[in-house]
Amino acid sequence: MVAGLPVKPRLTRRTPVPVTGIVHLGPGAFFRAFNAIYTADVMAKVGGDWGILAVSLKSPTARDQLAPQGGVFTAVEMGADGAIPRVVGSIAKVLVAPEDPEAVVAAMADPAVKVVSLTITEKGYCHNPATGRLNLAHPDIMHDLADLAQPHSAPGFLVAALARRRAAGIAPFTVLSCDNLPSNGVLARGIVLDFARAHDGDLATWIEAEVRFPATMVDRITPATTDADVARLADAEGYTDLACVQHEPFRQWVIEDDFTDGARPDWSEAGAQFVASVEAHETMKLRCLNGTHSALAYLGYLAGYETISDTVADPAFAALCGKLWQDEIVPTVPPPEGEDLSAYCTALLGRYRNPSIRHRTWQIAMDGSQKLPQRCLGTLADNLADGRVPKGLCLVVAAWMRYVGGVDEAGNVIDVRDPLAARLKALSDAAEGSGAKVAALLSVDEVFPPTLAADARFRDAVTAAYEALVSEGARGTVARYAG
Repeated sequence: MVAGLPVKPRLTRRTPVPVTGIVHLGPGAFFRAFNAIYTADVMAKVGGDWGILAVSLKSPTARDQLAPQGGVFTAVEMGADGAIPRVVGSIAKVLVAPEDPEAVVAAMADPAVKVVSLTITEKGYCHNPATGRLNLAHPDIMHDLADLAQPHSAPGFLVAALARRRAAGIAPFTVLSCDNLPSNGVLARGIVLDFARAHDGDLATWIEAEVRFPATMVDRITPATTDADVARLADAEGYTDLACVQHEPFRQWVIEDDFTDGARPDWSEAGAQFVASVEAHETMKLRCLNGTHSALAYLGYLAGYETISDTVADPAFAALCGKLWQDEIVPTVPPPEGEDLSAYCTALLGRYRNPSIRHRTWQIAMDGSQKLPQRCLGTLADNLADGRVPKGLCLVVAAWMRYVGGVDEAGNVIDVRDPLAARLKALSDAAEGSGAKVAALLSVDEVFPPTLAADARFRDAVTAAYEALVSEGARGTVARYAG
């Protein structure tokens, strides 16, 4: 039990453990608030053996939280009218990959498993975000190529399991990426094929011909669970659930309908949309939602705001979102079928304002070197290609640069969580003056494509924004931009 939490009995399973049909890599809060709920809803409505074996690739935390509860957990919907808890039972078991990698490969190779889904965040793909290719120098990838019997990485586990199924004459599972990445199905396919080609060319040929990698667009704001959340649930419901998650009422899942032998849960029964292509929906979400989320995270954090709702309660930051959408983001987004982009953005601001969702700016700011290319740089490049200098998005880039420098406007140390954190801080610290700092960080080609970094319009606009952040502070700069 966590010190300071109410002494209550643990939540326990009161329903049968479902038969496993899905293996999921990355059983964090988003998976529990999204994939697990959709799947529970489908099984409750139409049945099916779609229980989820969840695999943690690094930490035992999820297993330690869920195992004593039989895999069940509480999902708390946080709306304007209060909290609505429900117990979710779609997780059958949790494995910790480093403790028993063979058990994970064996589970993925089981013929009953039809889908392997992923929420492993950008860094879990072990790729270069600027190119989308597998980073063959990544320590986990180097290990797995040398010893695929004991994988460390998601690509390693996927290829090891697919190799075992091929050797046994078993049809492959579908690889379903559910991470916030553009063309996530294409990315997952490319990463797996890059690994397979480096390991076994014949296996790569089989994967290329037989394995399906549908793209998805996922959307539900899910803050990190705090001890206060656990305590509040314990007081309200009379039990302790260390695995509980909080989420907003809204959810949207758009899925490319391309599964091996059509084997999948009918998630449409729970409100998911199966489509021929998710590209337009994905672009809408990544640019309109994730792009402004990152803008609010870096600029809001620098301005001293703890959460997104706190940040947009400031009229200057609400206006920042409106101006970014109208002038710089929506003009680059092809409208998805059935969507009104203006109404979508208006609804987004309402979601950001939900005071029940305490989504921390610091949490969203994590792993920015991985997120920035996907969420902002493509939009920025499209504006430049159309002859527009997107000063708002350049301000977001400058705010990220200021953030990874590791010191806030009051001189306090920022706890920067990023795979490149040490390198980024060293580059910033070694450079004197705003222009030099910007130039140094633009040289990181894992983040900035060389053609973009070399564009004088972009470089000059980011430098001017960085100088404004230093002289006027984040809030003053935002207020001046938003007008």
